Amino acid sequence: MIIHLDFETFSSVPIAKAGAYKYVSSNDFEILLCAYSVDNAPVEIIDLTEPEGKIKFDTSIKDLIFRPDSIISAYNAAFEAACISKYFGVEITKAYAAKFRCTMLHGLYCGFTAGLDATGKALGLPEDKRKLATGKALIRYFCIPCAPTKVNGGRTRNYPKHDPDKWNLFKEYCVGDVVTEMEIERKLSNFPVSDDVQKQWETDLRINSRGVAVDMDLVHGALNIANSSRDKLMNEAIKITGLENPNSVSQLSSWLETETDEKIYDLRKDTVAQMLKQRLVTGAAERILQIRQELGKTSTKKYDAIETAVCDDQRVRGLLQFYGANRTGRWAGRLVQVQNLARTYIDVKQLPLAREIVKHCEGDKLNVLFGSVMNTLSQLIRTSFIAAEGKTLVDADFSSIEARVIAWLAQEEWVLDVFRTHGKIYEATASQMFGVPIDKIKKGNPEYALRQRGKVATLALGYQGGVGALIAMGALDMGIPEEDLQDIVSRWRQANRRIVELWYKVEGAAVSVIQTGQQTGVNGLIFTREFDLENDLDFLTIRLPSGRKLYYAHPEIDQNQWGRPIILYQGVNQTTKQWTTLETYGGKLVENLVQAIARDCLAVAIESLEKAGYPIVFHVHDEVVIECPRDKADLDRVVEIMTTPIDWAQGLPVNADGWVGDFFRKD
Repeated sequence: MIIHLDFETFSSVPIAKAGAYKYVSSNDFEILLCAYSVDNAPVEIIDLTEPEGKIKFDTSIKDLIFRPDSIISAYNAAFEAACISKYFGVEITKAYAAKFRCTMLHGLYCGFTAGLDATGKALGLPEDKRKLATGKALIRYFCIPCAPTKVNGGRTRNYPKHDPDKWNLFKEYCVGDVVTEMEIERKLSNFPVSDDVQKQWETDLRINSRGVAVDMDLVHGALNIANSSRDKLMNEAIKITGLENPNSVSQLSSWLETETDEKIYDLRKDTVAQMLKQRLVTGAAERILQIRQELGKTSTKKYDAIETAVCDDQRVRGLLQFYGANRTGRWAGRLVQVQNLARTYIDVKQLPLAREIVKHCEGDKLNVLFGSVMNTLSQLIRTSFIAAEGKTLVDADFSSIEARVIAWLAQEEWVLDVFRTHGKIYEATASQMFGVPIDKIKKGNPEYALRQRGKVATLALGYQGGVGALIAMGALDMGIPEEDLQDIVSRWRQANRRIVELWYKVEGAAVSVIQTGQQTGVNGLIFTREFDLENDLDFLTIRLPSGRKLYYAHPEIDQNQWGRPIILYQGVNQTTKQWTTLETYGGKLVENLVQAIARDCLAVAIESLEKAGYPIVFHVHDEVVIECPRDKADLDRVVEIMTTPIDWAQGLPVNADGWVGDFFRKD
């Protein structure tokens, strides 16, 4: 039995900032409407604001939901799962999670975008099968608190009785969501989500609902210090400049031009940093730019996010978005954005001291011992995530996973041999590039300077990048002359001929399949063109070694200005977030494939760790964070599980390392 459903709900907690779990945990959380269809029957609506509707939901709908043979399908089903869990007081267990199917995941898996309306548009659904244009306004009216005014009698919430016509329209809107969800699912039915990915989604649901403990004393101390520091800096800037608002770009630019007799074109972060680095300003102007740098720090935004999202039990939930990266299926961060936390440079041994100073709101002491207050707070954000009382964290991270995967996929044997032995990939790369014995590339020898070139080349050039990629990776900041960069590109490509060959083999396979429709294989990858003409669906698919597929919608071949074929497909522009025509090429496809395979390695590790009784509270890129009782905190066992050979990745030399501690950090 398949139950397609959609809820409309109320809560005073802002879901976009606080997340679904904080939202449903609010005392005033309420399910207002439930639209549902059983086995594709016409959609029905239950109004829970009416006594008979609530009775029906509490009895017959409850029986349907919890029937052993029922499957619940919804768009962004994690939200419905959280609502049902809260409403009926059930835990999100393994068996409970297995009852849900997510149409948003199905769309993402097939290369489409998130968002019910956006996915409907991308799939070409007719207007009457997409969300009503008034939907957002109705949600604002009924689902969130309203501001008290004289006109509305000072009320803080709108009920159905306040506008019955809008309420009836809201019911139509809710029904329309289920109709759209069912239509999306029907359209994509010939391209099913694999069983492995479905199980990974269920595990992700449990991890997100488990959440991670946070140290709110540290969070509050950081916010207190940041506010105090910001006030001091602003007062100092006002005193120096005499400006009413020295944070204003126009006001400060004018002051700086007067002070320095130089034209100030902008005060962006990188511009200010460059001016200070090159000592283009001195005296009062230099100090003002230093203050602007400090005021421009975003360190407290993540503390604010934690404070907004933390639940009553001092845990933050919903930090991960399954299949958040559209082309690869990797996870994305949500709420606190754990995927892009600032790096920590403070010595590990000094972290406990720094944390205690912050907890006691001793900003001046923090400045004396650790320097820039804002920078230090930014570094400490990681340590806000802690183990619950009586438990500890076990952290393990795959090492150089993308470099290992691309070498394995390309069959670049010398790189694989490095990872199977000493693992010094930067030294080995420099040795290959410059013909210097690796034992000479060590500290104290002049040849050690080559390691830096081997490192930046390894990090920047694997996906067909050139001089621009080296610069973007920081080659110039490392002191490498710009005139040497092309030589580094050439030497790296000579040393990694199998990887270079992979770019062109992958591009050639994609072009061939799009043009001819004939399936082909490259190094264990299967390229296919898959159609569903009835639903106007057309994909280039690439089956990964794991069996998972990457989808590129509506592929076609065009020509560039030199007459060479270029690959086009429909997808989400990562800058504009709009559904549009995108261009790709061999190196970019290889990047997608390598990151997707690395993601699948992590997914296997997550499933294995959970099965072994190591509950994960969140993960970041290629790193897992486990919370477990102290007597089970066995790092060696965790690493052993993570590095167990994978059936579909024989010969891939995976390695991992980590730490055990009471708060999250980066070694």
